[in-house]
Amino acid sequence: MDTALRSRATDVFGWHLRPEQETVIDAVLARRDALAVMPTGSGKSAIYQVAGLALDGVLVVVSPLVALQEDQVVGLEDHPDAPRAVTINATRARRDLDEAWDAVESGAARYVFLAPEQLAKDDVVERLRTAGVALVTVDEAHCVSSWGHDFRPDYLVLGEVIERLGRPPVLAMTATGSSPVRSEIVERLGMRDPLVLATGFDRPELRLEVVRHTDDDAKRQAVAEQVGALDGAGIVYVATRAETLEYADALVEEGRRAAPYHAGLRVRDREAVHHAFRDGEVDVVVATSAFGMGIDKPDVRFVVHADVPESVDAYYQEVGRAGRDRQPGLATLHYRAEDLGLRRFFASGGPRPASLRAVFDAVPADGSVARSDLPAASGLSGRTAGRAANALVDAGVLVDERDGLARAAGAPASADAAVRAASERAEDRERIEESRIAMMRRFAETDECRRQFLLGYFGDELPEPCGNCDTCTSGSADETHAADGSHDAEWPPDAEVEHTEWGRGTVMSTEDDRLTVFFESAGYRTLALTDVVERKLLERV
Repeated sequence: MDTALRSRATDVFGWHLRPEQETVIDAVLARRDALAVMPTGSGKSAIYQVAGLALDGVLVVVSPLVALQEDQVVGLEDHPDAPRAVTINATRARRDLDEAWDAVESGAARYVFLAPEQLAKDDVVERLRTAGVALVTVDEAHCVSSWGHDFRPDYLVLGEVIERLGRPPVLAMTATGSSPVRSEIVERLGMRDPLVLATGFDRPELRLEVVRHTDDDAKRQAVAEQVGALDGAGIVYVATRAETLEYADALVEEGRRAAPYHAGLRVRDREAVHHAFRDGEVDVVVATSAFGMGIDKPDVRFVVHADVPESVDAYYQEVGRAGRDRQPGLATLHYRAEDLGLRRFFASGGPRPASLRAVFDAVPADGSVARSDLPAASGLSGRTAGRAANALVDAGVLVDERDGLARAAGAPASADAAVRAASERAEDRERIEESRIAMMRRFAETDECRRQFLLGYFGDELPEPCGNCDTCTSGSADETHAADGSHDAEWPPDAEVEHTEWGRGTVMSTEDDRLTVFFESAGYRTLALTDVVERKLLERV
């Protein structure tokens, strides 16, 4: 990286950049797209912030949460010499929005933070295009991937929006990007010959442990007692909104300053909890998965799961919020096998066939309809129409174009065929979610090194047991894990394979007696190596 820019980054932000950060910065300054897959707390935000010191124009930062956007703005404001940053979102008063747009259009603001749903508005895209966009940064980019654990259909518009903005360079960032997810991020965002930099998924400072339970009441008591005895700030993740209140009350009785958090709270109440936790006024937040994405608090000492997460991806994302200061952190999962049934319930569901049919019929065969006009055209509520439209886009039936939603080239001609295509896609997604739950069970019930399992799930490798998880401490971790390495050469991580029944897939990890593969139509599957060899189940492609 240019010496002058390196010095300026130190002068403005006080940062000494790591080589991997500089590599990505160099790429975007050379107008090359880049995908950065880096662990939580590794300084992904510094990449676009430093690039903003050298680029001429507006830096659009797409972020899924208003609280995260505001935290990033506050962080930039803490550096007086940093370029100005503003947020554009639906929670801001009209006067504040007008001031933000004035700053963007006059060149006074360099960084613009907004949610993907803002970019579905034609006027927002046009105003940004006129202002001149130098870089589009997509934070939490795994949200754009159908294979990702936190798929958000609002992200599907981004590829088309990037083109409308004049096709500036694209920087995508995530902490959880397995090989299939990385490939789809590149495809969905229309990235061209991107630099793909994955620095590894290991967080060695985090101790991983699982506590098994058979009785729900005993589990609840164990969670309250453990968290009540832990020092420092932490997060307790639960499955339902009601449990946020129940566990928070129990922790208050244990003497902790605890607060509940879930998506059903009013925006100002959620923001109050977020800020109180950030500022040290609350010790423990008891939350559903709605809390924590991009949370900017380096001294979280523990993350406790009172309920099993829906996937290993979600688990990794959530425990990664501990120990971001690189000091020791604790990740405890309180596991009861019966809780997996609740996750299966959450994994099911999708738009109804009647809603899919109404939206398909509302889009003319030889024209388009603006998303804002879709509720009136389909006779559905805005939320229902939006979900159905996103499902049809995800299935390749509809596409987002400059003038609105249109039928994709080669799309089914009839509504019935369109509904079948979307339903089949939804069934694929449900199978994938089921497979993620099965992998979560394997993680919770394994006797092998948990860190080796976790890294293998993401296609990363750890040659030896980590020594910092409960199975290593107890001595149950299998130290012969992939000991001879004889199968690694034949089925290495990221190898593309073809299965006789499940079709195309990507090898995620190879152990001494089994292989884990992600299949596009069937999700994660664990295959016995003896079956793979003797029955010729897989071929390299």
